[in-house]
Amino acid sequence: MFVAEVVGNVWGTRKHDSLRDRRLLLVRPIDPLTEKALGDAQMAVEYGTGAGPGSIVLVMDEGGSARSVLADEAAPVRTVIVGVVDSVSSGGKVKKYE
Repeated sequence: MFVAEVVGNVWGTRKHDSLRDRRLLLVRPIDPLTEKALGDAQMAVEYGTGAGPGSIVLVMDEGGSARSVLADEAAPVRTVIVGVVDSVSSGGKVKKYE
């Protein structure tokens, strides 16, 4: 799992049946305390969190677990947004997100 910022939407008119009613978002991994980018953006399935561009989210990045979250073992999915981050604390530092 990792923390990421949603940086965009991905639109597709043709999708696998298991993704038909799912939103696809572009997420970029970040350091949750500094918000510094930690890697390249990648696509993730939004799963009932209400996340959108600008949101700081918790991303599950493991195919088997992602398919379990979607309750569809045939889904061609590796990454799923499973939460919206409100705050992070580490070493006495606290970062709050709105």
